[in-house]
Amino acid sequence: MTDKTLISYDPATGEELWRGEHGDVDAAVSAARRAFPEWAARPLANRIEMVRRFANEVRAEADGIAELITRETGKPLWESRTEVDAVINKVDISVNAYAERTGKKKLDSAMNGTAALRHKPHGAMAVLGPYNFPAHLPNGHIIPALIAGNVVLFKPSEKSPAVGAALVECFRKAEFPEGVVQLVIGGPDEGKALVAHPGIDGVLFTGSANAGIAINRKLASNPGKIVALEMGGNNPIVVTNTPLLTDAAALIVQSAFTSAGQRCTAARRLVIVDSMYDALIKELVKLTKSLLVGDPLGDPQPFMGPVIDNETAELLGESFLALVTAGGKPITHLRRIYPDKPFLTPGIIDTTDIPERPDIELFGPILQVIRVPDLDAAIAEANNTRFGLSASLIGGSPEDYARFWANVRAGIINWNRPTNGASSSAPFGGIGLSGNHRPAAFYAADYCAYPVASNEMEQPRANIGVGLKS
Repeated sequence: MTDKTLISYDPATGEELWRGEHGDVDAAVSAARRAFPEWAARPLANRIEMVRRFANEVRAEADGIAELITRETGKPLWESRTEVDAVINKVDISVNAYAERTGKKKLDSAMNGTAALRHKPHGAMAVLGPYNFPAHLPNGHIIPALIAGNVVLFKPSEKSPAVGAALVECFRKAEFPEGVVQLVIGGPDEGKALVAHPGIDGVLFTGSANAGIAINRKLASNPGKIVALEMGGNNPIVVTNTPLLTDAAALIVQSAFTSAGQRCTAARRLVIVDSMYDALIKELVKLTKSLLVGDPLGDPQPFMGPVIDNETAELLGESFLALVTAGGKPITHLRRIYPDKPFLTPGIIDTTDIPERPDIELFGPILQVIRVPDLDAAIAEANNTRFGLSASLIGGSPEDYARFWANVRAGIINWNRPTNGASSSAPFGGIGLSGNHRPAAFYAADYCAYPVASNEMEQPRANIGVGLKS
């Protein structure tokens, strides 16, 4: 083994899953630049046909890819299957989005010819993917970029390279031209090299706020590169008056603990009005303690598998302890099930009395509870963050939701639904530290092509009617 070999491990077993050599960024960018002119010149219908062929390859390999996602990320198999479905469905959604968001338009102007609007691709796009949705989230950048006529250099997370390799293999089987979609294996060094490379025309990133801010800072003096950042959140789920305690508890658990809390839209803060606190917490604890945490390939299927690795489990344990030390009151303890494997039971902690709650994204199954006197105080608490990705209100009247929607700062605002159930047929993005106002999902078409305005006539026709010497 050399220091240029990347190894991926199954978090549930600790066994080696995959290994591969780090990629050559310069060679990959050169190949992408050679491939771009021909790919961009292809008719849109042909590019759409190609991505549909890719979807068919994923469909044919769906069971194997789902199992690979489970083995590399630790998420339960039932959840991995929904991710593979999302990869397939992304193609038709992106085709529709391109037509709606970046379509052609012509406006006849009689003697002045034709005014036209068309869109052009940027060129070579670097897609930097996360480990929590190692197929769906990068695919949400890749497919719109390809439809628009860009070529793609995809660097998967160093924690999920096997899924990235499997995804790119489906493009190869679909017979994409050489250089149009390339896999760049590596860690932070390869990611930084892609971001800074002069041959890269855009960076499409999903990951932590710290990494996204570093990318933004690196490219601040280069406005010619398109940059789309999706950076997670410290998301609030607010509970006001409702008699449906069982349903409310289920929505909270779905929001906070699906994917072992490893979703950018996961609820990190549960904000409860005083009148609901005791009854709701009782119901929430009962449901949380009934969750099955275990083998992600097991039967029966668990609700949660492990977090991504032992280092993450240790950091989450230290974070929970830090909240307790600062004055938090544990409601259910974050517990390590096995000393050598990253399986955690969900942790719930009341942080109401912590004077300065840390405004960070604890990326795992930790839910902080905050008591407030009323809905207005709950809205203020929901906004007590530099992030702004997702927020949800449980209970209340239509008027309460209207007030919540109008005043909460987030890119996704739900009512009586989880924080983490965004539709691919809608824009997906946030404000503040959650993103840079380039939402993904249905609006990914916007950052994958740029508009070109034209005034056109088939023959030159012009005269100067004023300011000439007689």
